[in-house]
Amino acid sequence: MSITTTNNLLTGSWAADVTSIQAAIGRFKSSRRPSNDCRVAFFEIAHDGHLHVNVTHQHQTREIEGWDGPARLPQGFVHNRVFENVPAGQIIRNIRAMVFAKKM
Repeated sequence: MSITTTNNLLTGSWAADVTSIQAAIGRFKSSRRPSNDCRVAFFEIAHDGHLHVNVTHQHQTREIEGWDGPARLPQGFVHNRVFENVPAGQIIRNIRAMVFAKKM
């Protein structure tokens, strides 16, 4: 199974954090393989200032505290979380929990 990432950042305010987080996610692959294909998308919404993160799994997962969803899309099951004034290390821990959420 695989973990992929994308970003659609509108400003530079989250760029350094997202670069660091994407590198950490790259290390997820070597330390523990998910049993459910997963896509992590980072994005900003105009005039919002928050970092939005979607984690989409091929198969539905259990809910993880702090994440909204799942919404069912043609691509799979998506959960969303918004971050503001949160250190990159904490964001990484939250994303790791969602990436490795157990299948239903």
